[in-house]
Amino acid sequence: MTSADVLARVARLFAERGRGEYHGEAVTQLEHALQCAALAAADGYAPPVIVAALLHDVGHLLHGHGEDYLDRGVNDTHEDLGARFLARAFGPAVTEPIRLHVPAKRYLCAARAGYAAALSPASVRSLELQGGPMSAAERAAFEALPHFTAAVAVREYDDRAKVPGLVTPALAHFWPHLATCRT
Repeated sequence: MTSADVLARVARLFAERGRGEYHGEAVTQLEHALQCAALAAADGYAPPVIVAALLHDVGHLLHGHGEDYLDRGVNDTHEDLGARFLARAFGPAVTEPIRLHVPAKRYLCAARAGYAAALSPASVRSLELQGGPMSAAERAAFEALPHFTAAVAVREYDDRAKVPGLVTPALAHFWPHLATCRT
């Protein structure tokens, strides 16, 4: 699969599955992705972080676990699935923040007072399945990773991008960033 094939598949996934519910939130998968990318762009991040924010949950669109996987106690490991799929088209500046956005939630729960209490019910449930807050040793190792800062930023956008009716640019607006970051 070429990088062009990956981009075409991403477009199809958003077209076919992007209108699906985003884990009990009042936004769709596509609305969530667009809000994340818009937040990263508004904060002045470079295209790789904007693309990572846009595509961080593409693994949810790829897996076949259904929308009720959390209710069934399934950890979908969407971060790994998405990063592996996207590595066919993007380098680590895009794929590592995607792969690390779930560990970033675990990190923030351990490192930032009050963070866990602000998580949505779906994020609390998935946190349990993903291993809970990091230990002190895990935190230190996570902080040493090259894409630590971008992963935490993507995670924070993930938490904030659940606003019903928020107007964002369309997917086509972000497409040039995907093309720019493509390997």
